[in-house]
Amino acid sequence: MLPEDLRLAADTYVTGGEFEADLARAVAHRTVSSDPSGRPHVLAYLTDQLGPTLRDSGFQVAVHETAAPFLLATRREDPDLATVLLYGHADVVDVSIPWRADLDPWTLTREGDRWYGRGSADNKGQHLLNLAALRLLLAHRGRLGFNVTVLVESAEEVGSPGLAEFAAAHRDDLRADVLVASDGPRVAADRPTLFLGTRAAAQVQLDVDLRPDARHSGNWGGVLRNPATTLAAAVASLVDGDGRLQVPALQAPPVDDEVRAALRAVPEPENSPGWGDPDRTPAERLHAGNTLEVLALGAGDVDHPVGAIPGRARAVLQFRHVAGTDVGRLEEVLREHLDAHGFAEVTVRAHGEPASRTPLSDPWVRWARSVLEPATDGRLVVLPSLGGTLPNGVFTDVLGLPTLWVPHSYPGCGQHAADEHLPVEVARDGLRTVLSLFTALGNGSGPRQ
Repeated sequence: MLPEDLRLAADTYVTGGEFEADLARAVAHRTVSSDPSGRPHVLAYLTDQLGPTLRDSGFQVAVHETAAPFLLATRREDPDLATVLLYGHADVVDVSIPWRADLDPWTLTREGDRWYGRGSADNKGQHLLNLAALRLLLAHRGRLGFNVTVLVESAEEVGSPGLAEFAAAHRDDLRADVLVASDGPRVAADRPTLFLGTRAAAQVQLDVDLRPDARHSGNWGGVLRNPATTLAAAVASLVDGDGRLQVPALQAPPVDDEVRAALRAVPEPENSPGWGDPDRTPAERLHAGNTLEVLALGAGDVDHPVGAIPGRARAVLQFRHVAGTDVGRLEEVLREHLDAHGFAEVTVRAHGEPASRTPLSDPWVRWARSVLEPATDGRLVVLPSLGGTLPNGVFTDVLGLPTLWVPHSYPGCGQHAADEHLPVEVARDGLRTVLSLFTALGNGSGPRQ
């Protein structure tokens, strides 16, 4: 449990104005990774805000000005102590979706118990809280009691290009015992969450390109193949009208007893009756299942249709999958399925990386649960995998680390949407949660000690 004076210091940081000031500075940096004009803002955020903050806490800091810049910082107290790798991302998604007229995405706005601003929840607010936890612990005891490496990337919102290569090239600098990171949402605002991995997302594009022009639907209807009709049938052969996968090779692995037991404690997510795999609970479908979602489907001009058979049709789908799913042959599997079902006219392009997660039985997971369950008064929820996607595989597969994700946001935060915000209480509770973990590790309770 947190000492009372440390707990009070954490609460004061969040509610007394200091966190709001730090977050306001962070939000003002327009670090949009999908826009080349965001690069100077990324470098300014890494160099001018995070760099001095970390140096003040005794870190050695380097900013690598690669295509997507990285910040790498280290604080070494004793080679015999455990080393924690902290991760965050400086970039944000764009603001093309209109925000409320009274909100500026690049100016932090306090409204009631919420802070509004792009990056407030995803991900600046979250990694700023983790860095604050380190500063608070240092101020409380004069040392951390463990070593820390901080890695902040700037392209997570566009798929983390270059992260795996950077990790491999700096393997020695990133050597650690465990990853502790905060991204994504809790399962609910009032439920501290520990998740151990994520589903991965593979992109699938299906095209039916039959002719360069449209043809009169009366003069040609019934004799010329309609690419939109063909494409719709092809999609339905992959995933039916109730969202159930029809390709055996894309089915998720069975849910083992350990995972099923963990998911029983997860609050039931909002769900549509009759949708998805009927043999899995909603929590199992979201956190231990595979889905094929249609993201876009087009032919002709849907806003101004004319009486003509279109010449082309395209569908973009996303295959979300859990660890244990073989995506190495994804394109070949889809091609074989479509050919077997008579859809030779449909071309396929697909690519994706494997999903990963740390086993529930890992010693670091058991230790984290033993710390966080009492620290959160029994409110902790443990997820084998988050439904969304993060670059977890870089840490498990490239660096060989167990991964502990402790998010400081909630499902309704508006990440990737308009009016993104971070609730004050979620920030306060999140800081207490991760500070409890760091305090316990600094007291020598971790698996390595």
